[in-house]
Order: sequence, then structure tokens, then C-alpha cells
Amino acid sequence: MKKYLICIITIALMAFPSVAQNTLTHPWQGKRVAYFGDSITDPRNKASKKKYWSFLQEWLGINPYVYGVSGRQWNDIPRQADKLKAEHGDDFDAILIFMGTNDYNNAVPIGRWFDEKMEKVEYGHGYAKRTEDRMRRHPSMDAATYRGRINIALDSLKRAFPTKQIVLLTPIHRAGFYANDKNWQCTEDYANRCGEYLDVYVEAVKEAGNIWAVPVIDLNASCGLFPMMDEHAQYFNKADTDRLHPNDKGHERMARTIMYQLLALPCTF
Repeated sequence: MKKYLICIITIALMAFPSVAQNTLTHPWQGKRVAYFGDSITDPRNKASKKKYWSFLQEWLGINPYVYGVSGRQWNDIPRQADKLKAEHGDDFDAILIFMGTNDYNNAVPIGRWFDEKMEKVEYGHGYAKRTEDRMRRHPSMDAATYRGRINIALDSLKRAFPTKQIVLLTPIHRAGFYANDKNWQCTEDYANRCGEYLDVYVEAVKEAGNIWAVPVIDLNASCGLFPMMDEHAQYFNKADTDRLHPNDKGHERMARTIMYQLLALPCTF
């Protein structure tokens, strides 16, 4: 038994020489990554001096191409993608999308993933091929709904960048944001104007991973930020008026979560 274990360990060290040297190269080290999103990604947002992507740049040497814009929703992803294409063509490695909190705040209807209709299909299994009528589903491309917007965005990205890694990040928890009378956003324990809670928008991003074959990092669950509690106000811009936007400490916590989650994902193929 002892000889068997020694043999297994030897084979493992030969297969993974970096382990034998007690070093590990992160698969995203030194890569070029585009970041799509809203104010939490926008470099012009003043809630923090450093964003999650700048921490990843510091720790992993990632070259960031940042296209997030404050206030934007999922329907802005095709525009951000077009700008990436215009500026860098195909000369980058991966895309991270961190979007959805503004769709919730603006009460974008959830909608549906698919539209169905009866169509004819040829089929034969154990008998001669014949034509049958069957229900067939097609991705809903309704830009007025959340799922439709995600479909439109991922359909366009999958076509424009078929060789690139695309990773989705779920929206993080959110509490109040009280900028002024015209921008007064309530906490996530209130349903939005179409009767939906933030959870539904988070779940849709996770569902999109299976529908479109893209990996999802569930920041909502895994980064630990929970601004609904006063104890977590330390991670956000202002305890009394802005628990929507993370501060430097909050971005660092998100970045650490993303960094370790990315260890399980290839950046290039």
C-alpha cells in the first residue's frame, strides 16, 4: 500500500510540476480582459479610488479594458461590445460582465427566455424518416425585458467573439442610495415597481449561464457584502446615503472573490 501511495504521489508531481515547485501560475495572469458593467465598474465613479478590476490588475497583471458606465442596464452591453471591437478588434483574451442592479431599480420586466411555436421537423428513429409537427423554442429577443436583454447581449457576444471566454457576475446585494430627490433608491427588501425583488434578477444571470454556456461567478452569494446590516456599511461609500456602491475595501473583497473563482476557469482556449 505504501509503495502504491508513493507511486501515485510521484505521478502527480510529474503531471503538475508547478505543484512540486510550490508555485502556481494563475490562468488569468497577464491577460487582457474587457470589463462591461455599470457604475460599480465605471472608472469615473467616485465611491472608490480603486475598483475590483484595478485590484486584479495589481495582483495578476491583468491589462483591463473598461467599458462600464454609470446607470447602464443590460441593454447597453451590445454598445459596450461594439466599442471594444472598434478599439481592440479581436486582440484581447476575455470579457467579464457585471450588470443587472439598474435593471432591477428601473423595474425592467423579467420576461421569458424563449418564445415557442409549432414547426415541422424531420425525424426517424427505428423507422423511416418522416415529418412531424413539434413545438420549437427560440430565444426571446424582447429588448423591453430583462431576460430578452440578456439573450440579445449574449447572442451578439457569442457571434462576435466565438473564441473568447465570457464570464457573468451576479449583482451584489444593495441597500439605500439617496443622491437627491430625483435619484432616491430604496433598499433591496422592497419589490421594484413591477413587483419583483432583486433576487429574481440575480437568479436570471445564473440561469443565463446554462442557457448560453457561459460560466457565472455568483458575487451576490460569495463575496460576503451585505449592506442591509449596519455592520457592513464599512464596505460601502457612505453609511447614511450610499450603500449601493462599494468603497475601496468593498472592491477589494469582491476582487479577492473573483480572483479565486477565476482560478477554476481558463482565460484562453
